[in-house]
Amino acid sequence: MRAAPTILHLDMDAFYASAEQAAKPSLRGKPVVVGGLGPRGVVATASYEARRFGVHSAMPMAQARRLAPNAAYLVPRFSLYRSVSDQVMELLGRLSPLVEPLSLDEAFVDLEAGGTADDTASALAIGEQLREAIGAVTGLSGSVGLAGSKMLAKIASEEAKPDGILLIAPGTERDLLAPMPVRTLPGVGPATADHLRRAGMTTVNDLAEAGEAELVRLLGKAHGGSLHRMASGRDDRPVVAERDAKSVSVEDTFDTDLHDRVRVRSEVERLADRCVQRLRAAERSGRTVVLKVRRYDFSTLTRSETLRGPTDDPTVVREAAARLLESVDTTGGVRLLGVGVTGLADYTQEDLFAQAADERTAAGLAAAGLADRAEAGADAGTDDGRPEPGPESAEQLAARRWPAGHDVRHDTHGHGWVQGSGVGRVTVRFEEPESAPGRVRTFRIDDPALRPADPLPLVRDPVDYSSWPASLPKSRSGPVSSGGESRP
Repeated sequence: MRAAPTILHLDMDAFYASAEQAAKPSLRGKPVVVGGLGPRGVVATASYEARRFGVHSAMPMAQARRLAPNAAYLVPRFSLYRSVSDQVMELLGRLSPLVEPLSLDEAFVDLEAGGTADDTASALAIGEQLREAIGAVTGLSGSVGLAGSKMLAKIASEEAKPDGILLIAPGTERDLLAPMPVRTLPGVGPATADHLRRAGMTTVNDLAEAGEAELVRLLGKAHGGSLHRMASGRDDRPVVAERDAKSVSVEDTFDTDLHDRVRVRSEVERLADRCVQRLRAAERSGRTVVLKVRRYDFSTLTRSETLRGPTDDPTVVREAAARLLESVDTTGGVRLLGVGVTGLADYTQEDLFAQAADERTAAGLAAAGLADRAEAGADAGTDDGRPEPGPESAEQLAARRWPAGHDVRHDTHGHGWVQGSGVGRVTVRFEEPESAPGRVRTFRIDDPALRPADPLPLVRDPVDYSSWPASLPKSRSGPVSSGGESRP
């Protein structure tokens, strides 16, 4: 625990949904739900307007539609979210060299290591300036927590939501934590909370008063000891600038169970290609290929194969995943498939056999007059010798090409976004982040004037914060109460 609240935790407010509202003027102030839109999709993020109806993240999308039938349901646009996240992380990097990202929209910052704050007043001033900078650069809001430890800073940002700031003053930690439910503490999930409830412990104060020995008896040495320290407000974990990824993986849940073995294999190979794309984007390679299969009865099987050395070769990963699939019985149907790579490294051991196989395949295709497709790899359809997937309906093809919420451009009407598609038509609302709510028009799904587009920046001319934080005046900070200070 630090004597000054110089650990900052930033959590963007309803990040995906807020970004969609900022990009789409017609959705501002209205319920928005982002996630998988298929029958088995789940909610990734719900706007605060949608949360009033009981919609929350990780909820099945079908349940969300029952609770909020009039909300806008959109497919995630990760390219936009990553772009905004990069802007936010760049601002955090100006505060300190020690920034620990937890996700696209959440991070810890060690203000003391950056020399930007060393006491309560300076920490609060920097927190307020950060919120102002994020709003000016991205057009979105984030909540800030400040405390002497990572655990308390994260609790503070959660208490400050939405669009607020909360500082937990040194010496007030125990009083603040005491009345909170046990699930406030990291590592306390539903099962642990129920176990503690049966032992008569429902608040953090109950845990602190029970003593370490009792918690160790109930939960084991490691978990019980850690929980007692947190309940007492003690957390000495440092902010770590680089969190080394242990694996890279992708998975898909299908709207209907897959029964065709050829289609299952094709999906596995497609996922393997996506996995390798992520692996290469991270400039890593991996030695162990992992296949995940969730069957019709919700039973989940994992199979793995360790290679001779690290690789980022798509052919090697595809073939390993296909071999693993051969050991799994999929006759009853498959709900979910996933492919991952673990044992990551910063170098690649070339697989000479795979390289030779690729050369032979390319030579054969070239002889057939298909060399241009050989170079295209995974994007060349089924001309690389992989099994052709099962047929998709016109509606499935339209939904894949025109996902709800994604960007489009029309030769006449300009930039817009897909409101929905069906019956051979796609409906588009034409508007931009800084325009007024736009008009809606409907087109054939094969209209040559309509094409997918890249997302537009949420703020057209963002404020220049290249010299921040020195260029910003220090905010005036009033006295901090014993329980902390919250500012909207």
